Amino acid sequence: MSQYLEHITIENQRWDTIAWKYYRDVSKMSLLIESNPHAPITPNLPAGLKLRIPMIEQPQQSTYGLPPWKQ
Repeated sequence: MSQYLEHITIENQRWDTIAWKYYRDVSKMSLLIESNPHAPITPNLPAGLKLRIPMIEQPQQSTYGLPPWKQ
């Protein structure tokens, strides 16, 4: 079972900026659109729209080669 966050849009917010805010990856825009079939697929979203933001596991960054205090 997936977990979700809730996001309420502000006027003229865009799918790509929401993907960047939560995932730091605009390519995750399609995941947001698929998770919100009720939302319009338009360049700008209306204010007050409730969106489900799927929580995804972020890849772990390698600490190989870093000094001990940065690991």
